[in-house]
Amino acid sequence: MKKILIANRGEIALRVMRSAKEMGIKTVAVYSEADANAPFVRYADEAVLLGPPPSNQSYLLGDKIIEICKQLQVDGIHPGYGFLSENADFARKVRDAKITFIGPSPESMDMMGDKLSAKATAKKMNVPMITGSEGAVTDVKEAIKIAKETGFPLLIKASAGGGGKGMKLVENEAEIEEQMRLAMSEAKSSFGNDAVFIEKYANRPRHIEIQLIADNFGNCVYLFERECSIQRRHQKVVEEAPSSVLTPELRERMGKCAVDVAKACNYSGAGTVEFLVDDKLNFYFLEMNTRLQVEHTVSEMITGLDLVKEQIKVARGEKLSFTQNDVKINGHAMEIRVCAEDPMNNFLPEVGNLLVYQTPKGNGVRVDDGFEQGMDIPIYYDSMIAKLITHGKDRTEAIDKMLRAIKDYKIVGVETTLDFCTFVLEHPKFVSGDFDTGFIKNYFEPEMLQTKNTNLNQIASIAASLIHTQTNKNNNLTETNVVKKSKWKANRLV
Repeated sequence: MKKILIANRGEIALRVMRSAKEMGIKTVAVYSEADANAPFVRYADEAVLLGPPPSNQSYLLGDKIIEICKQLQVDGIHPGYGFLSENADFARKVRDAKITFIGPSPESMDMMGDKLSAKATAKKMNVPMITGSEGAVTDVKEAIKIAKETGFPLLIKASAGGGGKGMKLVENEAEIEEQMRLAMSEAKSSFGNDAVFIEKYANRPRHIEIQLIADNFGNCVYLFERECSIQRRHQKVVEEAPSSVLTPELRERMGKCAVDVAKACNYSGAGTVEFLVDDKLNFYFLEMNTRLQVEHTVSEMITGLDLVKEQIKVARGEKLSFTQNDVKINGHAMEIRVCAEDPMNNFLPEVGNLLVYQTPKGNGVRVDDGFEQGMDIPIYYDSMIAKLITHGKDRTEAIDKMLRAIKDYKIVGVETTLDFCTFVLEHPKFVSGDFDTGFIKNYFEPEMLQTKNTNLNQIASIAASLIHTQTNKNNNLTETNVVKKSKWKANRLV
C-alpha cells in the first residue's frame, strides 16, 4: 500500500495522514470549498476539490471519491469516522473497484450497522442483553403493550441510528405515541430508515465501550475499555480509559463478550462494542461501531498502540503482531471534546472566527485538531474543534494534567466547551468516579458554570495584534472592530 486517500476532513484526516506518512505511505486529501485552506489539505501529498460545502455535495459523494482514487492510482481509502465510514454500500463499491477499504468488510458492516441485527447476533453469542422489543416496532398499540411488559422508564431508539439521533426517553405510557412519532421522524430524516425499537432504560447507566482490533486470520484482541458516560444530547463530551468502576474480572468478561461479537460477524480492523453498565455492575450489549471512534486516542495512550497504523496493517493483509496477553494498561488517559458550543445556551453550536487559537503543550498532553488561528468555524459540519488528551500515571494525575491544559488552551472568537469540561473534572461526583449518563441532567445548570477570570485588555491586545500578521477576508475586520468583538466576547465570559 503506497498511497491512501482519506475520505474525511479536519482533525481525523490529519491524524490518519500523520500515521500513514510515518509508514512511508503517500496521502491524498479530498475537501469541500469550505475546507480549501484547512491544514489537512495542505498537509496531504495531493488534494482534490470535491464540491460545495454541504456534505451531500462533497464528503458524501462516494462515487466521485472512488473515481478520484482511480485517477490518482490510490491503493486504499481510510474513511475516518462519520460521513461514509459505516456505509456498507460505499465499502462494497470500493472493493468492486479493486481498492482496499481500510475497515471491516461490507458484510460485517451490514450485520452490525443495524442495531436490531446487531442485537440478534450478540444474543446468539450469549452476550447479556437489556430487555425490550425483539424487533422493529411500528404500531403504537404494540409499543404500549411492549412498554408495559418492559417497564418504565424506557428508550425508543432508531434501528439505524447513532450519535443520539432518533432516541427518545419515555417516562410513562402517556408519552409513548408522541415520542415514538418523533423518534421515527428523526430516524427517517437522519438515516433514511424509520425503524425503531424499545429498550428498557437501565438504572443509573454508565456507557462503557470495548476497543477491538482484529485481523483477517481469526485473531482478535480487546484493548480494554473506555468510560464515556459524560454526555449531552446522548453525545459524548468527556471520555477516559480505563473506567474507574470496572474490576479486572468484569473487564475480562466484557472484553471476551466483545471479542465474541466481533468473531460472530467475521470482523477485521478496528471496532468498538458498546455496553450499558447499571448501578449493580450488570452489563448489557448496546451496539457495535464498525469504524474508528473519536475517542480512540485514550485507548492509544494506555496501550502504546497506534490504532490507525494497526488498521492499515490489517487492511494490507498482515497478522496482528501481538496477542491478548501482550497488551497491558499503562496509567490513565482523559479526553475532552473541545466543541464550538455554548454550554450556557443548551450547548448550542456556534460559528465564527478563531481570533485567538493557542493549544496547550507539555508532558502527557496531546491535541488532535484541524484548525488554526484565524480560521472560520463552518456551519456545515460537526462542532468539534479539537480533542484534548492527557495521560498520567493514574486517574488523579490525568485529571490534574487536563485541568492545567484547559487553562492553557486559548480560544477567542467562539464559545467552547472548555469551561464546562473544567466544571465536570472538578465536580466531586466525577472525581470520586460516582457518576452516570445522567450527570449533566442531575448536576449541571448553566448558572453554575464557573467562568474564567478573563483579562479583557489582554485579549483585546492579542486580537488587535493579529491584524498585523493576517487578514480576515471573510469579515474584512479592521483593528477597531477586532478589538470590539474581542471585548464583546470577553464581556460574555465575565
